[in-house]
Amino acid sequence: MKALTALGIQPSVYHLNEGHAAFSTLEVARQEIERTGKSFYDIEADVRNRCVFTTHTPVPAGHDVFSPDLMDSFFAHYWTKLRLSREQFLALGARRLGDPWEPFGMTVLALRMCRAANGVSELHGHVSRKMWTILYPQRSEDKVPIGYITNGVHAPTWTAPLMAELYAQYLGEDWKTRVIDPKTWEKVNDIPDEELWWRHLVLKERLIAYTRYKVKKAREQRGEEYHKIQAAETLLDPKVLTIGFARRFSPYKRGHLLLRDAERAIRIFGNAERPVQIIFAGKAHPADEEGKRIIQRLMEWCQHSAIQHRVAFIEDYDIYVGQKLVQGVDVWLNNPRRPLEASGTSGQKVCFNGGINCSVLDGWWCEGYKTDANGQGINGWAIGEDAHTSDQDLQDSIDAESLYKLLEEQIVPLYYDQDANGTPHRWVQMMKASIKTNAPLFNTDRMIADYVSQVYVPEIATRVEPILAKVLV
Repeated sequence: MKALTALGIQPSVYHLNEGHAAFSTLEVARQEIERTGKSFYDIEADVRNRCVFTTHTPVPAGHDVFSPDLMDSFFAHYWTKLRLSREQFLALGARRLGDPWEPFGMTVLALRMCRAANGVSELHGHVSRKMWTILYPQRSEDKVPIGYITNGVHAPTWTAPLMAELYAQYLGEDWKTRVIDPKTWEKVNDIPDEELWWRHLVLKERLIAYTRYKVKKAREQRGEEYHKIQAAETLLDPKVLTIGFARRFSPYKRGHLLLRDAERAIRIFGNAERPVQIIFAGKAHPADEEGKRIIQRLMEWCQHSAIQHRVAFIEDYDIYVGQKLVQGVDVWLNNPRRPLEASGTSGQKVCFNGGINCSVLDGWWCEGYKTDANGQGINGWAIGEDAHTSDQDLQDSIDAESLYKLLEEQIVPLYYDQDANGTPHRWVQMMKASIKTNAPLFNTDRMIADYVSQVYVPEIATRVEPILAKVLV
């Protein structure tokens, strides 16, 4: 706020992206109080009218809270500038009023000081309303004023140049300016199967070449045996069905779900006639010991003699690695514990490159997954369908079984159903469906348009009454 003031910038709307930024609302208030000489409660409505909030975290533990003692240490000089007492100030971040030990919540502050709030997918909006209903005791859960705007990705950044060139040829040179128009993407039907498949194979070959380079370099740096280092040069096969799994290795994302029945997984990946291969990438938070152990298990699995040429882990995950993966894999795997994936965007990036998603119905995939009249997926696959239980171990078993069956009975047979020239026409039709159904929706053009029309523009933005947060002292 002080930087914007120094630069002479006066935004009409302050958009708080997650609760970490919520203190900025207090500085908006302080500046307004200094300018007008009014009390905090006199200018509170004006501050709310200028601030909006997006929450990203679907679990209470993920929301920042600070103890009253810590707030005393850093804000004792500040609440007087807001013309508030200590109790009145701490009430702004309290889930429950009147408890002197109640922590100060950043999301609570954001919800109290912003006129509009949203989650980042339809399901996440529902989860957020349920999570924060305590702040709105006079409202039913479905009336809690937290909406949703589903995340999208920037198509020009994540679409491989080879695919962008194809789109320019068949969709029009200006396709990037018409990315939200479904009619633009209907023209994907005009692309010959062989042309789309050929370009996809080139991208997959590039991914595999890059994976070999990264794995060999990592083995050299660890000082592994010469034959293991050299084996990296023949790691993976461009003709084999290739799955990608890349993300932060938080335990809820279940990066090791595929290993739940290790022997069954080995049979699938090591099948001599119709093999499967997978490329892992990602990092765990430095303090996340369980996440580190998951990576360790995957690294050990990569060394199994039956599949060591079918499994790879790319270290030092970054945006460049992410681009290579989303542009080159056949299938993008995502298997979090529902409903802990607020949105997710990696699977959206895959769609722009003709990749197909295999995911738990969580986050954005609840909206992206489409089925035919018989309930069969037309643009990807759903793991576990709608079978949900609070027993995490049982849920893991259900989802692992579902994943194995999808691979064995649907994904693998579809991929290897190829003509004499090696083109899997039914697979390519699903690639086209993945592009057509998801590209017009899950992009930043649509996302920003939604924010403008639903949140930013005061005339049509939803207004809600303030949460009760006044303490009379």
